[in-house]
Amino acid sequence: MSSKWVELLKEIAPRTVRAGVLFNPATAPPLQFTMRAIETAASSLGVEVSAAPVHAKEEIEGVFAAQARNPGSGLIMAPDIFIATNRDLIIELAARYSVPAIYFLPFFAKAGGLISYGDDPFEQWRLAAGYIDRILKGEKPADLPLQAPQKFELIINLKTAKALGLTVPPQLLARADEVIE
Repeated sequence: MSSKWVELLKEIAPRTVRAGVLFNPATAPPLQFTMRAIETAASSLGVEVSAAPVHAKEEIEGVFAAQARNPGSGLIMAPDIFIATNRDLIIELAARYSVPAIYFLPFFAKAGGLISYGDDPFEQWRLAAGYIDRILKGEKPADLPLQAPQKFELIINLKTAKALGLTVPPQLLARADEVIE
């Protein structure tokens, strides 16, 4: 999924030549799980990628300001509760600094973010309920198979794209699960 974030960011903002991966080291899953895939995808697309760690809400604006100083920059929001908690500020800063950003949950795009791509959290909760049922009926958690997400959602916010001066390619629009106008 993380390699897809780079591809989609480059597709919606073709001038992207560098991308920061915004995350909080204290709350994000270890970045090595996603960074390798992001770097591989970025390299094949001619995008330079770098980690953009923030430890506090007050540090977020500095990342956006730094990206805005370099034309062709974008941001990838790593799956992180800190990022989700600060979504309104992050979406507002992306707009203020005109930095294209891709998000991992649909509520970002629905709240004004440019584009989101990730697994459907409601589907994950539904699958978790099935696991809980099986455990309550006596199955051992260690015996249950690992389930990977099956459903992914691509949401594009056209209003935000227009505000950023981006023209969304028709083939990208056609793949979207939801388009916000």
